[in-house]
Amino acid sequence: MPYHLSVRIDPNSGFCFGVIYAIQMAEDLLDEQGYLYCLGDIVHNDEEVERLQRRGLRIIDYDQLAKLREEAVLIRAHGEPPSTYQMALENNLTLIDASCPVVLKLQNRIKSSFDRSEKIFIYGKHGHAEVRGLLGQTSGQAVVFENLEELLQHELPQNITLYSQTTKSTDSFYRVKENLEERGYQVNANDTICRQVSNRDKDLRRFAAQFDQVVFVSGTKSSNGKVLYQVCRDTNPATHFISKAEELCPSWFQPGQSVGICGATSTPMWQMEQVRDMLLAF
Repeated sequence: MPYHLSVRIDPNSGFCFGVIYAIQMAEDLLDEQGYLYCLGDIVHNDEEVERLQRRGLRIIDYDQLAKLREEAVLIRAHGEPPSTYQMALENNLTLIDASCPVVLKLQNRIKSSFDRSEKIFIYGKHGHAEVRGLLGQTSGQAVVFENLEELLQHELPQNITLYSQTTKSTDSFYRVKENLEERGYQVNANDTICRQVSNRDKDLRRFAAQFDQVVFVSGTKSSNGKVLYQVCRDTNPATHFISKAEELCPSWFQPGQSVGICGATSTPMWQMEQVRDMLLAF
C-alpha cells in the first residue's frame, strides 16, 4: 500500500559556506590532476567522503603527512595548527588551504591573546580538528573544556579570556560566561561562534514544528549534527536520526503524513535528496 507522504527538504540545511568552499576546491583539483591528498576527513560525513574518494581524494593522517614529499595537500575547513604548516615547509609540500575564514579569524584572535600572555580558555570538544588548530596557536597552553563542570575543576585565574569553537551553541557559551561572572571572575568573552551555524538553531525549530515526522540526516562524527538533531527532537519528538537513506524505516510513517528532511552543516544536499526520493517511493 503506498504511503503518499508529502515530503519537503529544509532549504536552510546542508553545507555551510566553509565546507562548500573546501569541497569545490577539492573537486577542481581532482578534475585537474586526478588525485589529491587531504589531511583528515574533508567533512564529517562518511557518504560525502566516499563520493570524493571514488573521484581520487586520498585521506591521510599526521603520520602519513610526515612521510609525504613534494605533493599537494588540502587543508580542510576546520583549519590546522602552526606545526602542520611547519611540517609542510620541511617536506616541500604545497598546502591547498581551504580553512574556513571564520576559523582563521578565530585562530588569529587566539594567537594575539596568547602573545599578550592572557589566560585562555576554549569552550570546545577535546580532540576536535578545529580545536587542535586553536590549541596550536597557544603552543598547547590554552585550556579546552566541554562544559562548566569540567571548567570549574581547573584552578582558575581572576582574569579569564574565553573563546569558543565556532560550532558551539551561543546560549551555552553565554551561560558559561554569566556563571563565571557570578562567581566573581573577570571574563573577557570572545563570541567567535559562526552565525551560519548558530542561526540554524532558530530556523530548524521553525522547520521541525511544521511536520508530522522529521528525518535528520547527518554523519555520526559530526558534532554540529548531534547538536542540531537535539534541537529538532526538542521541537518535534517524532524526529529520526539517520546517516544514510538506507536506514529509513517505513514503519516510522503513517499514510498521508507530512515529513520534513533536514541535516547538519556537513550534510550534502544530494544526500537529503536521496532520502526524499526514497520516502516518496514508500
